[in-house]
Amino acid sequence: MLDASVRTEIIETLLSKLRDLYVFPEIALQMEAAVRQHMHDGAYDDCTEGAAFAQRLTEHLRVVCHDLHLEVFYVEREALTREEERYEQIKLGEVQHFGFYKVERLAGNIGYLDIRALYAPDLAGEVAVAAMNFVADTYALIIDLRLNHGGSPEMIALLCSYLLPTRPVHLNTIYWRVPERADQFWTLPYVPGKRYLEKPVYVLTSSETFSGAEELAYNLKNLKRATLIGETTRGGAHPGRIHRLNPHFSVYIPSGRSINPITGTNWEGSGVSPDIAVPRMAALTTAHRLACQHMLAISQTLPLKACEALHKEVQDVWPDVIQ
Repeated sequence: MLDASVRTEIIETLLSKLRDLYVFPEIALQMEAAVRQHMHDGAYDDCTEGAAFAQRLTEHLRVVCHDLHLEVFYVEREALTREEERYEQIKLGEVQHFGFYKVERLAGNIGYLDIRALYAPDLAGEVAVAAMNFVADTYALIIDLRLNHGGSPEMIALLCSYLLPTRPVHLNTIYWRVPERADQFWTLPYVPGKRYLEKPVYVLTSSETFSGAEELAYNLKNLKRATLIGETTRGGAHPGRIHRLNPHFSVYIPSGRSINPITGTNWEGSGVSPDIAVPRMAALTTAHRLACQHMLAISQTLPLKACEALHKEVQDVWPDVIQ
């Protein structure tokens, strides 16, 4: 049970961290003014349970900042040490195959990657390399980000490196308020295995696609390296990290903002719009059909047996595509 003194202590710590760390200082002050007005009005007096209090604080902050990254959390158990958090992250990554839920060859020799999290390369690099090498000889690639909520910018750079030429390409800059700096992210001059060049790439999105997954889609769209299919993404471009408020409460504070070198801006609040808008459930079939049409267009250059095998596969899935 939370009493008034504990709620006040949490709020004061929260507001202090927002003033010091939130990416836009003027909006931090606006959030503080709003929360203090809510306190004055008694809006938190009935919040005796931790989860309800965290949710109400999050709602009041987001009304001002409209920042979907900003969130107050409550956990029953006391906060873990950094070593315990690292161990849990590794074990969760292992359970999730470090975000690569499916790596498949679809009918028509089309590659398919269902990526639901973007773990850092020190954890997921080997899995990512194996996935990209598995699809290296396919005729088109589908990257499914419909259930991806983001992650490491270094993993984004690694994946983009496979899809772009050897010459390093500037993908994104993240401006950080504290300490004030700008981190640039570029593709790599070397990747293990083949690059996936001069072949179509389709990226599937949904209204659930968020944060780093949006950056991956945004990068490839603006570089004209992929066709986005699905729904407009959720709209979160402000990275940050979790800060502890007390043993049971913490807050994710966005302290940076993405700046795309092509657009000069980002997808915060607006999301990333698809090139081909379809409901999320139709995105994969739409992309697969387009990929198969591309494959059929180039299949005449293949030896007869390879061409016949591919045509049969496609006919079994899309009989109307084969004329």
